[in-house]
Amino acid sequence: MPSRLRPTAPIAADAVLVGDPGRALLLAQELLEEPKMSNHARGLWAYFGATAAGGELTIQATGMGGPSAALVLGDLAELGVKRAVRVGTCLGADANAALGDLLIVGEAVAQGGSAASLGVEPGTAVAPDPGLTGQLRSELGSAGKLVSVMSVDAHPAEHTADSAVAAIDMQTAPLLARATSLRIELAAVLIVSEVERGTASLEKENLEELERRAGRAASAVLSG
Repeated sequence: MPSRLRPTAPIAADAVLVGDPGRALLLAQELLEEPKMSNHARGLWAYFGATAAGGELTIQATGMGGPSAALVLGDLAELGVKRAVRVGTCLGADANAALGDLLIVGEAVAQGGSAASLGVEPGTAVAPDPGLTGQLRSELGSAGKLVSVMSVDAHPAEHTADSAVAAIDMQTAPLLARATSLRIELAAVLIVSEVERGTASLEKENLEELERRAGRAASAVLSG
């Protein structure tokens, strides 16, 4: 039995991963026909259902930060997940990453103990699954930018990124490292919800619309 999740509905082989349980609910309503809650243990809300394309999909909240996300992914692997797309938020750290941008992760540079605990030394880049990443690029077209990001263990606004990365988040590098060890195909698309130093952030309505857009792209990729 998984250590964190207590599923009450089937778990699909394909999953969309989000940090926030509220985002899991939002995407379940957007992407699934007659969604069923499949987990509420520990506040890690998850939903299962069929997509409009006819495939089965799980939408799973992973909690905040790399350690929680890596543990949840381990449970999902035990429950049969084979492919996943992370839909998350990030802090823009580059002049080319504007508020509201959709960033497709081409690599995630690990900075923090959560990635190190998975065998990724600080400063090392972790790559996503190339097939899923290429499909995300095709699905989002000009709306998505392929970038390097940096993953940290504290709030992104407390860190300064080097010039090689466009954004900072708290989960992508540990998730990619864990996915590799579990042999799960994983890609990530991030929404720039804040700009560097937290000087501006997206309004709730704008963020939710971008979450839906990114979620639709993730679902289409996993249905392909």
